[in-house]
Amino acid sequence: MFYRPAEGHGLRHNPFSAIVAPRPIAWISTRAGAGDNLAPYSFFNAVGYTPPKVMFSGDPLDTVANVRETGVFAVNIVAESALQAMNATSARFPRGTDEFQTVGVAKAECQVIDCPRVADAPATLECRVMQIIDLPVDDHLVIGEVVGVHLRDDCIVNGRLDYTRYAPAARLGYHDYTFVREVVELRRP
Repeated sequence: MFYRPAEGHGLRHNPFSAIVAPRPIAWISTRAGAGDNLAPYSFFNAVGYTPPKVMFSGDPLDTVANVRETGVFAVNIVAESALQAMNATSARFPRGTDEFQTVGVAKAECQVIDCPRVADAPATLECRVMQIIDLPVDDHLVIGEVVGVHLRDDCIVNGRLDYTRYAPAARLGYHDYTFVREVVELRRP
């Protein structure tokens, strides 16, 4: 099968997000004049190492509006145990709704930026906005420099972050998710 996205695929469901999978999930927390916000983004990834940089892409609603207003955001990594809460924060709440409180997610303060974070996330990246790129069709790409990192102590084993301790959630296509439960080490030649 071959198709041009502009002409449609003819399938029952769009296969694009199923092709680019698994994708890590950025559970993005922000704070702005309208209040605290928490929302998941599966179009997310690391894009640089020195300094560390991440990016996420999404619609211009609360998260991107808050990021534009404050210049900061936090990326909370989603553990398998938080999947249902993460999914609940994807609902379209009225602007100003505190998703932490509404969904029952414990909140803590970031150290470097004025922003909330998910208290029991296995890892949180505190970020300052480097660039926001307005993409066609009301989509936005946010690039941030990581200026602070929180790691949950029980997830560190022998000096390494142990994925099997928290089974990070990843997005597949459609309504499907997967979790890191098996790790294979392969050193570069």
